[in-house]
Amino acid sequence: MQWEATEPDSVGGSCLFAVYDPVSRTCHMASAGHPPPAVVSPEGEVGFIPVTPGPLLGVGDNPFEVMSLTLPPGSTLALYTDGLLGRDIVGGSDHLKALLAELSPVEGPLETLGSALNAQTPHAEHPTDDITLLLARTHAVAEESTATWEYPADPAAVQDARAHVNAQLEAWGLDEFSTELIVSELVTNAIRHAGGPVTLRLIRDRVLDCEVSDPSSTQPRLRRALTTDEGGRGLFLVAQLTTRWGSRYTERGKTIWTEQALAG
Repeated sequence: MQWEATEPDSVGGSCLFAVYDPVSRTCHMASAGHPPPAVVSPEGEVGFIPVTPGPLLGVGDNPFEVMSLTLPPGSTLALYTDGLLGRDIVGGSDHLKALLAELSPVEGPLETLGSALNAQTPHAEHPTDDITLLLARTHAVAEESTATWEYPADPAAVQDARAHVNAQLEAWGLDEFSTELIVSELVTNAIRHAGGPVTLRLIRDRVLDCEVSDPSSTQPRLRRALTTDEGGRGLFLVAQLTTRWGSRYTERGKTIWTEQALAG
């Protein structure tokens, strides 16, 4: 049987990847042929972030340039596909900037802002391309809600990490959490497989975040250890004790992060 394509094959796809740190208030971005995000300052000033676009995903293997900028608390980010701009990219960008300034997205629910932006784009009823819009408003974590320690590549440092975590959780009134065991497993793995220095950070916000950073870019692999194995259960145990966990690359290695739910 022979199939006949009715649509032209697409080559590559655009993507914008952003990571925001509410402690340092720094946002890191990389673009794969994607339009630059718009940002609205807490004072209502609108602009586009000059992120340098790399090649589309699936086209070439050139590295992507990472841009970093500090965003004040209360900034609003607008990430979108080019379908929101229409065929005239320059005119669509100017229109989006004017709309963001007019709608004043500094306050109010983002759902309302998103609906208004979609409704007031000139091609809302008959779009020429798929439209995706993502809005995010930044906030900062208070200094007293974070704690950071750094340890050498010494197995004895694991005991120090457990002591530091227990003392901090007690100060926050969260001493019933199993974070000590999570930290013990992650710091042990970092020292054993990545060397030092190892950085541990706790963040108390909507959830309790635990981050362990090391100088290795090798990503962790979750596996089920056999009953005869003497090790290999650490990351599986961490996954069972947390609501979410993951890993991200950093400038000098990687960070493994976990989340634990807070009551209320």
